[in-house]
Amino acid sequence: MITRRDLLLSVPASVAGARLLHAQQPTFRVGAQNVPVYVTVTDANKRLVPGLEQGDFEIYDEKTKAPITIFDNQIQPVTVAVMLDSSGSMTMNLELLKQAAEQFVIRLLPEDRGRIGYFNDKIAFLSDFSNDRDMLIASIKDMQFGNPTRLFDSVLFSLDELKNVEGRKVILEFTDGADTASRSGLGEVLRRAREEEVMIYGIGLQSVMMGMRTKPDSALRKMAEETGGGYFELKDTDDLGPTFTRVAQELHSQYLLGFEPQTDGKVHKIDVRVTRPGLVARGRRSYQAPKS
Repeated sequence: MITRRDLLLSVPASVAGARLLHAQQPTFRVGAQNVPVYVTVTDANKRLVPGLEQGDFEIYDEKTKAPITIFDNQIQPVTVAVMLDSSGSMTMNLELLKQAAEQFVIRLLPEDRGRIGYFNDKIAFLSDFSNDRDMLIASIKDMQFGNPTRLFDSVLFSLDELKNVEGRKVILEFTDGADTASRSGLGEVLRRAREEEVMIYGIGLQSVMMGMRTKPDSALRKMAEETGGGYFELKDTDDLGPTFTRVAQELHSQYLLGFEPQTDGKVHKIDVRVTRPGLVARGRRSYQAPKS
């Protein structure tokens, strides 16, 4: 029998069996009367923790404990926009980035849908949302270079593309530098991600330009932390493949919790906790309450 842990730790050669299991699972839908919170749980060694139950979690809405009205520990299908920085600083590393993105696509499950895009001074999508892994991998090869870097705009373009998508929505954003040319800012990104309930993952690569080491835009971490996604900052391109693989593993091992929102029309802070000692829970930090 294939277990949840088997599925999470499977290598590409064994994905077919895991895919069959996933295809038999129903899609879970969250009603408008609940706030969905997708939660990643790790232990002290950063390993993903499966097998938890509803009683292992607590949710606090503005420091007041909220009853958990929805709980599901099965794999939830995801629609993900993968946006890759192809600005001039990535010239020497673009092929490695393409290979890493392929590792992520390979690990998408049959009910998942992905879309590949890139950004520099331009923002372009190389595919439609699809579960055709071969097509998505082929599209990665069409990335083009450019300058400068429109990080925030690329997130907003992705939000536009996800706006009419039903179900769980994720943006996976990669960059090796700071935003230098966006027409929008971090505040607008966070507002829309909160209101449209989109999780953002960030992968940042430190790079060397003219003998100096540069860091990815600090806003990338902020976007990930506020929306419940993970943030990974890399010093070595050798870590690109394993990190893109880790993101896929996390997306297929998260818990779905839900609670009834307040109805005051305000932005509310959320704190998700796991009660078992030694474990850490990560989820979105806020939601936009409806107004009664």
